[in-house]
Amino acid sequence: MLLVCATPIGNLEDVTLRVLAELRAADVVLCEDTRHTRGLLARHGIEGVRLLSYHEHNEAARTDELLPRLVAGERMALVSDAGMPGVSDPGARIVRAALEAGVLVTVLPGPSAVETALVASGFAGEAFQFVGFLPRKTSELAAFWSTLTMTTVAFESPQRLPATLASLAAFDAARPVAVCRELTKKFEEVVRGGSQVVAAHFAQPPKGEITLVIGAGEKEPDEAAALQAVAELVDAGIPRKRAAEIVSSLTDVSRNALYRGSL
Repeated sequence: MLLVCATPIGNLEDVTLRVLAELRAADVVLCEDTRHTRGLLARHGIEGVRLLSYHEHNEAARTDELLPRLVAGERMALVSDAGMPGVSDPGARIVRAALEAGVLVTVLPGPSAVETALVASGFAGEAFQFVGFLPRKTSELAAFWSTLTMTTVAFESPQRLPATLASLAAFDAARPVAVCRELTKKFEEVVRGGSQVVAAHFAQPPKGEITLVIGAGEKEPDEAAALQAVAELVDAGIPRKRAAEIVSSLTDVSRNALYRGSL
């Protein structure tokens, strides 16, 4: 059995009782960094657990090595340094291999930087997407902003953050954005505002882990569709002035523009 265990994204108290129980019971715990995982285990009084490194540099070889043992019935727990393995961290390869081999895979949920940042940003409640790490090349990043059609959560390095925010501000100075730094840790900070204002705040690279939430921005009203709706209401017998008022209240297109455009 493969148990995919979410671990704290900062505060070591943010771990579920179920994850702790599975870490105690596993035959082996696969770790992105064994030193980091030892700290978590020590914090919760877990001793005698066998740890094995499983990171981006040995993921392929480790998967080939471990899969026969999983098939044979070993109980393995998979953790990353923070959050859910396989989400911008090693783990997806062994999960796929285990599933294809008919091994039972169980995911134990827990802390999420994505959801924590989304709620902290104030943009929750809208449709959103998670894109992992943002493009590194300047040209690709500049082109990336125009593809965003909904609230977007991304990871970014503190060193690249000033340039990233400057690029976003150049594209849309008013685009709402939240920089969530050191989530759940002692020096947690969430800075919200228009991209130009936030870029000025982070003119120099900050310290710590960064999760970026970019608002969807203002959508231009679809005036053609609004005029069509007015026409349909008029055809149904509703007075033109009243039809324009109704559609304007639903679309943010000017009532006067709708009335004149429908004549």
